[in-house]
Amino acid sequence: MIELPRGTVFNRRIPKQKFYENLSVTAELKRIFIEQINVIYWRNKISPTTVNIAAGEIVSEIEVIEIRLNQPNLDRRVLQLIDREIPYHILFLLLYEEQMQAWIGYKEQSQGGTAAFKPGTYYHTEWQTVAELSLRLDGLNMDSVYEGFIRQIAGERLENKPGGDLKDAVARDERRQKLQKEIAALENKMRREKQFNKQVELNGELKRLRKELEGLL
Repeated sequence: MIELPRGTVFNRRIPKQKFYENLSVTAELKRIFIEQINVIYWRNKISPTTVNIAAGEIVSEIEVIEIRLNQPNLDRRVLQLIDREIPYHILFLLLYEEQMQAWIGYKEQSQGGTAAFKPGTYYHTEWQTVAELSLRLDGLNMDSVYEGFIRQIAGERLENKPGGDLKDAVARDERRQKLQKEIAALENKMRREKQFNKQVELNGELKRLRKELEGLL
């Protein structure tokens, strides 16, 4: 169970059309909002004013957004759009019937000195009952609370090398995911290739990618 301090409770319903009516959203994404989402609630506001935690250098607030679904999946572009429109870090809770998933995106500050954040890689838990899904609010400041949420949700994907920070762990994971896709594509290509010399060439590239992947595991 996710238990947050009473002072963080916000409980405001957000009309889903707010995210697509006045924005340059494609017809496809508007249809996804309408078909996949039932209702959106702004459940909690985690900040130095609502919990006894110091402000962070990067993270000032973490909003907890609950999205109740009409089906057991949600197009990731919906989360990206909400993340871009709300200028804070967000913990998403997806709810379908009696099952819940936690999602969170690693957000980096945009270049150029602006206060905006650019959503990057997303991490999520498996579907669990509401009672089974557990996240702890740990940390001495908002930066560490945010990092704690990401690491709890990502699990083994973000295990650090000695001395590595969260940004380093995310970069390693992104490279690992990319390599796994490239290796799978090369393996498929090798199975279809008829020319021996081309097979040898592809196998050499495959060995190189596998060796790099091993170094990231």
